Amino acid sequence: MNGKKYLENQIPVFCIHLLGMCLLSLFLLAVGNTIHSVLFIFFLWILLFGCSVFYFYRKRKKELNSLIELAEQLEECYLLPEIMKVPSRAEEEVFYQLMKKCERSMLEKIGNIQRERKEYKEYIEQWVHEVKTPITAIKLLCENQKNSFSRELLTELEQINHFTEQALYYARSEQVEKDYRICEVDLEEIVHAAISDYKYLLRQKHAEITVDVMKIHVYTDEKWVRFILNQIIGNAVKYCIEEPKLQFFISKRDNLVILSVQDNGIGIAKGDLPRIFDKGFTGENGRIMHSSTGIGLYLCKRLCDKIGIGLQVNSTEKGTTIMLCFSVNDYIKEIQI
Repeated sequence: MNGKKYLENQIPVFCIHLLGMCLLSLFLLAVGNTIHSVLFIFFLWILLFGCSVFYFYRKRKKELNSLIELAEQLEECYLLPEIMKVPSRAEEEVFYQLMKKCERSMLEKIGNIQRERKEYKEYIEQWVHEVKTPITAIKLLCENQKNSFSRELLTELEQINHFTEQALYYARSEQVEKDYRICEVDLEEIVHAAISDYKYLLRQKHAEITVDVMKIHVYTDEKWVRFILNQIIGNAVKYCIEEPKLQFFISKRDNLVILSVQDNGIGIAKGDLPRIFDKGFTGENGRIMHSSTGIGLYLCKRLCDKIGIGLQVNSTEKGTTIMLCFSVNDYIKEIQI
């Protein structure tokens, strides 16, 4: 609480006291009191008034500071009326009741928003599952009738399937903890599975794939890591002007196993690197490739943070290297416990 502002608010009270002192002094002089007696009473009144203002200021400041500290400890400050003491002063009780009404209004709005988001998420999940049926049917038809047209159609179906998966994982990304299972997985198998998800696109682009991933196991969620790799592979092909070259390799550092994916694409501008994980950010490459949405790397970062995978990016004009860092010890300790 600002002391200067508090004193400004006390000006009307000070004026009333000053008026009272003047009237009392005139009365005392009128009934025969000496000027010294009147000045003494005047001085004593001012002293008591000043001490009372200082005391109530200190007391009030302490109460308000404790209230601010209490609010700072809450993640949802609108819940403050639930834990604060009911004020005893009449004017404070009015503000307390107003805060309670604001809290109820906020809780109602939050409840409505959460319900709408839940319904939207359920709709997206249902839509993705429904649309996967015709995608699978078309894929089977194309695979049974192999020709140049069906191969091109299979490539486009891979892209459609990629975007539907992206929508599904985006809807689930807020509550990853309800849909992941940490277990021991083989990184080489996940890499080959992710490459297989893009086999028609990679074949169409005449991509050169090098997999130098030894048989090494980490503790993570296979499904989410496979989706993250899908995003990385898709971006590597999209942002490559010549025939794509992708290299997957493993390295170790301290207690980390690092899976790196290196491409020969157009790279990421140095000024764009700090923002590549921002939602909707496309940067200079997005202006070149108008199909960019700025969702892929944002989802990768969000999912990596949720399941405890480090995500790093190095990029030059000759290509980009994306590294997934898996912790060796933490998950093992949790499982052993």
